Amino acid sequence: MDTSSADMDPELARQLFFEGATLVILGVPEGSEFGIDYNSWQVGPRFRGVKMVPPGVHFMHYNVVGKGGGLGEMSPRSSMFLYLQQRELRLFHWNPQEEEMVVAPHEEAEKLREELQSLDSFLGPYPYESMRRWVSLSNHIEKETMFRLQPTCGTIFSFPEVLPLEAMTHTADRVQHNLPRYDSVCQSYKEGMARLPQMKQKEGTEIRFSKIPAKMYPDDATPTEITQHSMDLSYALEQLLKTHYTGQPLQLLAELQFSFVCFVLGNVYEAFEQWKSLLNLLCRAETFSLQHPELYIKVISVLYHQLAQVPTDFFVDIVSQNNFLTSTLQVLFSFLCSPNANPSLRKKAIRFRAHLTKKFQWDFEEEPDDCAPLIVDLPGGWDCKENPSSQSTAS
Repeated sequence: MDTSSADMDPELARQLFFEGATLVILGVPEGSEFGIDYNSWQVGPRFRGVKMVPPGVHFMHYNVVGKGGGLGEMSPRSSMFLYLQQRELRLFHWNPQEEEMVVAPHEEAEKLREELQSLDSFLGPYPYESMRRWVSLSNHIEKETMFRLQPTCGTIFSFPEVLPLEAMTHTADRVQHNLPRYDSVCQSYKEGMARLPQMKQKEGTEIRFSKIPAKMYPDDATPTEITQHSMDLSYALEQLLKTHYTGQPLQLLAELQFSFVCFVLGNVYEAFEQWKSLLNLLCRAETFSLQHPELYIKVISVLYHQLAQVPTDFFVDIVSQNNFLTSTLQVLFSFLCSPNANPSLRKKAIRFRAHLTKKFQWDFEEEPDDCAPLIVDLPGGWDCKENPSSQSTAS
């Protein structure tokens, strides 16, 4: 590991040496990749962990050599959020049979504390100069948020294990579900897909993200109201907050940060989809945003730091699909930069828009796609033929 903290201020180094937490990692195969927060290293023969870790929330991640493949092949990334206290010693063992990092009992870790001095030369110092960068991505994530969103198994897998819903190993099982026999010739692509077993993620490995409302409008909404709620997602955002974060809207920003970290550092694509969904709600909730300017000032800060941590070409292959990010932010700026917005919020939004235009060369002046006719589904019981004045298309 690189001892890049050697040039740290001596007084700060002394304070972290006595007050910082220590992660002892034993048994990780040489050549694996281990990281904490925005730092990562290749594991050498002397690696035993990291010392002088500032107390608080951290993100540990690793790719292990030889897991599920031949020598030199790297496993998919696994990761976990940790909450470390002052002077805490956290001990992990690599379990080659289960192919996962296992936290040791507290008693075993405390016993190791007596031998910590002999391990000191095998522990790399936490690169303190990267701490500001990490805090900018995680300042809303608290201990409670971490435990609530993290999988019950404790580990976040970039490629979690999946299991069949039903075994269906016998011909009678497939006949019962009207599926073709395995020993018959496949006649089409559709039939081939039908032969594949239905799968589900292994219980306990799911990240417990908030469920995005499936319906963006109230049950008794008229066609006109359906159109309004489909353009201004304030109702859906309020429902999400009411269900998961009553009285704690800042916790939604914690989940926005949690999902971003899981995607960028944990390589979890599902987390990217959740980040997009949350961002879509926040950026298209005009009424809500104008009623909560202090929250949206923080939203802009979160996005500023998140977008600062990715290269300018990062969005070419990922976020630019269907022009998601530019069109979504374009809608946000259309009302945050308007004269109706809170002056402080408006000033911050204008500066953020100028920053993104300069960094990514994005054009926010074109008419957003949202100005095109919007087609929404009518609830049951509404018939446009019987109500010619009520249309589900708005321009």
